[in-house]
Amino acid sequence: MGDLTVLITGAGAPGAPGIIKSLRLAEDRTIKIIGVDMDSESSGFAMVDECYAGEKAESDAFIPRIMDICGDARVDVVIPLVTNELMKFAKNKSRFAEIGVRVLVSNPKGLEVANNKYLLMEACKENGIPAPCFCKVQSWDEFKKAVFELGYPDRPVCFKPPVSRGMRGFRILRDDIDHLDLLMNYKPNDVFTNLDEMSRTLKGVKTFPELLVMEYVPGKEYSVDVLANNGSAPIVIPRSRDKLKMGISFVGTTENNREIIEYSKKIVDLLGLHGNIGLQFKLDSDGVPTIIESNPRVQGTIVLCTAAGVNMVYDAVKLAMGEEVTDTQGDVKWGVKMIRYWDEVYVQNGSYFSI
Repeated sequence: MGDLTVLITGAGAPGAPGIIKSLRLAEDRTIKIIGVDMDSESSGFAMVDECYAGEKAESDAFIPRIMDICGDARVDVVIPLVTNELMKFAKNKSRFAEIGVRVLVSNPKGLEVANNKYLLMEACKENGIPAPCFCKVQSWDEFKKAVFELGYPDRPVCFKPPVSRGMRGFRILRDDIDHLDLLMNYKPNDVFTNLDEMSRTLKGVKTFPELLVMEYVPGKEYSVDVLANNGSAPIVIPRSRDKLKMGISFVGTTENNREIIEYSKKIVDLLGLHGNIGLQFKLDSDGVPTIIESNPRVQGTIVLCTAAGVNMVYDAVKLAMGEEVTDTQGDVKWGVKMIRYWDEVYVQNGSYFSI
């Protein structure tokens, strides 16, 4: 096997260090890592071999800029880390192939569903994969009606945009929240609110945002990392999300949940997904896993899978190169816990260093 050059976008993303670390741990070849980020002071630039400033995914210059970097750096494989770049890459995958670059991204049709929480839940519901009760609303009256039909104020209800990144736009409506308790004992980014507060934000707006209103599923939350090969899923690793900060897993544990593994395989097959795929489930009050969203890209906490014995990032690179990927599902070490912490890098006169 020859050495490879891999480009990652979103090099400053919180999960980028674990993805870079996974690529560094490839034992049978050297991987040169190119980091691209819009932020010229991206912390991820301290961890890669070469770094480049990129363009916004929404810009017409985004794809030409990445293609230029691929040519200059002789890139073999591109791994997108940023959700709103995925469709751009999917629609231009053949252009990259013409210059000898493989992009780890699914087909546009599958991405359209996987990136839209409403379409994803509709598809799962129609194919026997459990999902919370949900509906799409496009006005204040529809929002209020949906909230009450889902049990508010007796039961909490949540909502979020069908297409979003991270926890942007996500809130949980609860009528029993203690506002003084929230003020004094929780950080300002807490997600709890109530209908009265939301009426001041949403009622009477000129353009009501499209929202997905859902029952709030109370149980344990899981992220699932899947290695997908055009609809098949040879490796599926669920991990519990034991402690979150700003929507990012800071404590998680690999768990051999067979139901979640089977549902994940069905979703990948249903949508024909490819590459590193992330899925999220929560257990309902009866302990049944329900799908709540998907991240059809490599997830930042996939490094836990590497620690558990399966380097799914490198496996995806080999898959992109047309190389054999052995079935390592049986090699997963279940019960491995990750405890994440902050770290720092430093820069002076354009040179990065650590202490």
